[in-house]
Amino acid sequence: MPETRIALDRSARVAPANRRLFGSFVEHLGRCVYDGIYEPGHPTANEDGFRLDVVDLVRELGSTTIRYPGGNFVSGFRWEDSVGPREKRPVRRDLAWHSLESNQVGLDEFSRWLKLTGSELMLAVNLGTRGIESALDLLEYANHPSGTALSDWRIANGTPEPHDIRMWCLGNEMDGPWQTGYMTADDYGKLAARTAAAMKMADKDLELVVCGSSGSGMPTFGEWERIVLEHSYEHVDFISAHAYYQERGGDLGSFLASSIDMQYFIDTVVATADHVGYKLKSTKKINISFDEWNIWYLDEHKESEEVNDEWRFAPRQLEDVYSVADAVVLGNLLITLLKNSDRVTSASLAQLVNVIAPIMTEPGGAAWRQTTFYPFSVMSRLTRGEILRPTITTGTYETAVHGEAGLVDAVASYDAEDGSAAVFLVNRSQTETETVRIDVRDLGVSSVREAVSLWDEDVYAKNTLQQQDRVGLRPNSTAALDGGVLTVELPPVSWTAVALG
Repeated sequence: MPETRIALDRSARVAPANRRLFGSFVEHLGRCVYDGIYEPGHPTANEDGFRLDVVDLVRELGSTTIRYPGGNFVSGFRWEDSVGPREKRPVRRDLAWHSLESNQVGLDEFSRWLKLTGSELMLAVNLGTRGIESALDLLEYANHPSGTALSDWRIANGTPEPHDIRMWCLGNEMDGPWQTGYMTADDYGKLAARTAAAMKMADKDLELVVCGSSGSGMPTFGEWERIVLEHSYEHVDFISAHAYYQERGGDLGSFLASSIDMQYFIDTVVATADHVGYKLKSTKKINISFDEWNIWYLDEHKESEEVNDEWRFAPRQLEDVYSVADAVVLGNLLITLLKNSDRVTSASLAQLVNVIAPIMTEPGGAAWRQTTFYPFSVMSRLTRGEILRPTITTGTYETAVHGEAGLVDAVASYDAEDGSAAVFLVNRSQTETETVRIDVRDLGVSSVREAVSLWDEDVYAKNTLQQQDRVGLRPNSTAALDGGVLTVELPPVSWTAVALG
């Protein structure tokens, strides 16, 4: 049986475990909002129309920061349409997804939903078809206590206390030709800088996210970041990164190694941001907000006709049904984000419900967990204290897309306050169980508190409306701690978590 050796040392500290890395994303797209989190006629709906069965699953998932309301949607959004009496809110066309928006859920309602889930709001402003004035108006409506026209309008609309939103996104994917109002890096950088400067005149403690590249395959990747940051560096705190992965052409081996591309993406953006900082002789560091990441079978959706010109309310769009292999890759991507948490300090799994999501719903019916729900929820629950970067000695295999890839990848967290630790691992081998021996002597742990794996004899097994619990977590009885060495066996194409105390 192949063997991997891992060493964990408290001195190999990356950064404190940041809860914002377990963020998610709710966009007015498809059935994410309507028939997803909001369905007034559902048996579990509260007085606001929000499904409480979905709220329970969101809390179990452990999502923290929620990016809202887009996404491509925000580049045509008039925020004023979504506040005030619901019966007076206009229906608008959403050009991004060619659907109709009823505006029945807006900032005030969504903020109440966030309180139910215990999540923090990360709000995006429209820099596609609008600009500085609209962003400042939204900031005043959302955050000013009272005594101004827009703050008093919020109060009159039934929200007496300010929303106190700290994180703001300056537009969305403005490098993409698909984006309403997309721009060159120079034009966007100038607009973002002016908008950021104005917003910080209103509140100098805001945390602002400037748009980075929509993917590492964009022709402007790297150069976009450089130009945008040369304009906006001193006014912003984060630059965004977006990445989606899928299996193509039956090449499971390359798909399982997708995190190699995510690492390349992070390394490139960090190097570019630091280069601009050095050039400007700045003492600040720009961190990454990886505020869209997931598995997304985009090729298949592009070939379908689900996004069309019928102008429907809440059509079924981008409703990927995820497999075991998809969940293993997602777990590996989250491992990569944690290993880079010194510079990636915010992240959003896109999206939360129905649309390429860990949670699915049926109108009037059930809500259930997709396979991807499990690694995210367990890692959110167990990650505490500080992130440790392990030293890994493992076998390798060749991929067509990413070159050489390790068979095993891993990350760990350690909480000095209670002496607990957690190790998260993936086995990318498609055929072999991998025995892993982990030296944990430096952590001072003495017992295995929990060990679970996600795997299946069928790597393409999925949870569906008809079989909602086909795939789930399995106890991993092989995990054993002896003499400061943790031994665990990882099935082929699997994700595993081991909690120690």
